[in-house]
Amino acid sequence: MISSVSNGKVKRVAALGKKASYRRETGLFVVEGPKMAAELGRDEVESVYMTESFLKSREEAGERFRSLGCAETVTDEVMKAMADTKTPQGILAVARQRQYEMKDILKSRGKLHLIILETLQDPGNLGTIMRTAEAAGVSGILMDRGSADVYSPKVIRSTMGAIFRMPFVYVQDLEDALKEIKQAKVRLYAAHLEGARDYDKEDYTGHTGFLIGNEAKGLSPGITSMADVRVKIPMAGKTESLNAAVAASVFMFEAARQRRNL
Repeated sequence: MISSVSNGKVKRVAALGKKASYRRETGLFVVEGPKMAAELGRDEVESVYMTESFLKSREEAGERFRSLGCAETVTDEVMKAMADTKTPQGILAVARQRQYEMKDILKSRGKLHLIILETLQDPGNLGTIMRTAEAAGVSGILMDRGSADVYSPKVIRSTMGAIFRMPFVYVQDLEDALKEIKQAKVRLYAAHLEGARDYDKEDYTGHTGFLIGNEAKGLSPGITSMADVRVKIPMAGKTESLNAAVAASVFMFEAARQRRNL
């Protein structure tokens, strides 16, 4: 049993939770809680840490993770030192990051339904968008390097498991990536306050990509110019705009609604 918070393994796990650079360097990330950990494939798990209290209360689950051959027991104090949450659930796993390429997203069956994010920096927004994207049948998510780290603990929790089922890719040059997407006959819609069209007046039954910008600044002029259409969500009252994740959800489910009627 690991009982010291100064243990090298404990410090390593804590660093993975706090430092995006360390996650990128190692290709690892931390998953907390039995439900999320159970979503991992056996070949994805690098190590598992469980408390004695978890093993006593969840004996069957504990044995399943022990069978992986990489599980260790830790004290409650050590678990708190490793975990990102204030009240850990008694288990966390260190897992290998999944790697996707653009071709993995563009080869999706049926008509493409893409979400493209430019410098979306709030982890909660990214996690919510990923969770909603799965529910709305999105083919994949494309992000620039200025966007939040999808493997941060807050993003992972916000996805509620969707991170294990929704393909995503980061790109170095978003404009180049959009050119490739347009070559795949995807029609791009920019979410924009100066949109020429209300979002619900467009046809999203073909290959569709929604461009969602930074929470404070929106889409940059360069990325906006690559859209085929600028669309807006009509507002009542004095509200000028919606939260990025909420706006993205509106677009995604409008596309999903239209496609259900085919």
